[in-house]
Amino acid sequence: MDIVLLIKAAIMGVVEGLTEFLPISSTGHLILAGSLLGFDDEKAKVFDIAIQTGAIFAVILVYWQKIRDTMVALPTDKAAQRFALNVVIGFFPAVILGLLFGKAIKAHLFTPAVVATTFIVGGFIILWAERRQSAGGTAVRVHSVDDMTALDALKVGLVQCLAMVPGTSRSGATIIGGMLLGLSRKSATDFSFFLAIPTLIGAGAYSLYKERALLSMADVPMFGVGLVFSFLSAWLCVRWLLKFISTHSFVGFAYYRIAFGIVVLLTSWSGLVVWAE
Repeated sequence: MDIVLLIKAAIMGVVEGLTEFLPISSTGHLILAGSLLGFDDEKAKVFDIAIQTGAIFAVILVYWQKIRDTMVALPTDKAAQRFALNVVIGFFPAVILGLLFGKAIKAHLFTPAVVATTFIVGGFIILWAERRQSAGGTAVRVHSVDDMTALDALKVGLVQCLAMVPGTSRSGATIIGGMLLGLSRKSATDFSFFLAIPTLIGAGAYSLYKERALLSMADVPMFGVGLVFSFLSAWLCVRWLLKFISTHSFVGFAYYRIAFGIVVLLTSWSGLVVWAE
């Protein structure tokens, strides 16, 4: 058993769990962390996607009451049926565009330079969105995920597809996009979490199936460690974020994105850090 490899898997799991549901791009952080750790071969790329499932289990645990109530009421309750349908509608665009363009994006855009650039651009978009909502430029129409229409869900699902570009942030795209579309910060965050369940489980299962020839039973400990650490760190992060958004905006995350992107670009251009392509 390679202890160093398991330590790297644990570090990557923590990075995934802490960044998956914040508007700072888990994929971007995993690419950059993998570059520094030398954990960036083809198998590592499958690992990065697969351990998202651990983070999703944390969301399921935190939102279990809502999920259970919806499942129980689904056969008879129209509100539960509408909510479940909205999640499916929001998930659908990512399936279509992922199958059409996922391979090309993975081949050409999964580099530190692209990640750093999208970090910076995304940071300025968050600042603009927060300033717009503070100034009353976007009227809040939806205060709960139960009030969302099918069109709201479709729009958020389309916005989620922007996160196919690494560094964009799936959570950032859906939360900020939802706010710009008239969702409250809380409802946009909640729907982002619910939308993550089919999206990330589907992506993980598809990646494992597609790249199964790369994997063997010897990889089980590495994937197991990554999943466990992803779950634990995501559980702590989700609970913290839900409390945080009740009294704070996402402006701090925007400045973090901009600063981090600039650091990556400067260290890359100066040669201080060799970010693997």
